[in-house]
Amino acid sequence: MIKLAPILMAVLYGLVMYRFSVWRTARELDAKSTELVDPNLNQMMHRMAKALDIDRIRVHIYEIAPVNGLAVADGRIFITRGFYEKYLEGKVSADEMASVIAHELGHVALGHAKRRMIDFSGQNAMRTALAMVLNRFIPVVGPWLAGMAMRLVAAGISRKDEFEADAYASALLTKAGIGTAPQKTLFKKLETLTGARGASTPAWLLSHPKTAQRIAAIEANEAKWR
Repeated sequence: MIKLAPILMAVLYGLVMYRFSVWRTARELDAKSTELVDPNLNQMMHRMAKALDIDRIRVHIYEIAPVNGLAVADGRIFITRGFYEKYLEGKVSADEMASVIAHELGHVALGHAKRRMIDFSGQNAMRTALAMVLNRFIPVVGPWLAGMAMRLVAAGISRKDEFEADAYASALLTKAGIGTAPQKTLFKKLETLTGARGASTPAWLLSHPKTAQRIAAIEANEAKWR
């Protein structure tokens, strides 16, 4: 018979640690970020804000080196210093940076950032419980199988979110008169910019869809909209 008390305690510990991680992340973002002020990018953000019928779009620079953009549960949008430096070096255009901001706006508008907090907590709890159950029948291998199962679930949810945020960004960029071309050109640059080596990884294990799939989805949306 499986005792529930140890499982519940492990799940509670996982949830507490996750809440601590959220608090620590928010604290680090507050300490290591400043609002983005750039004439060309501000012009792009103004065009998107007008398309959304809002006063302004605020974006913050997160002072870390990796190339990335992110949206957090409280609705804030961040571009990393590493990404902004690529823009200053001319490796990324203002239109392409606008496509990143539009994508992150999609995550906020579609509720992905907030929902991921709930999803992560649930997946962490399921991973802990499943690992404890499987470990009784398949020692050592059981926890690994539980982790792999939750990794597949999380990757599938993340890919769905990315496609949805891409579609939102395409619509916004089109309405703002910027168009979808910057999305496509940036996708082709991302692996080089980030140093990613995901080309040989099966798509169902990736948290982000592959470049060709993302471009194909954007073009399919454009065909439907026309």
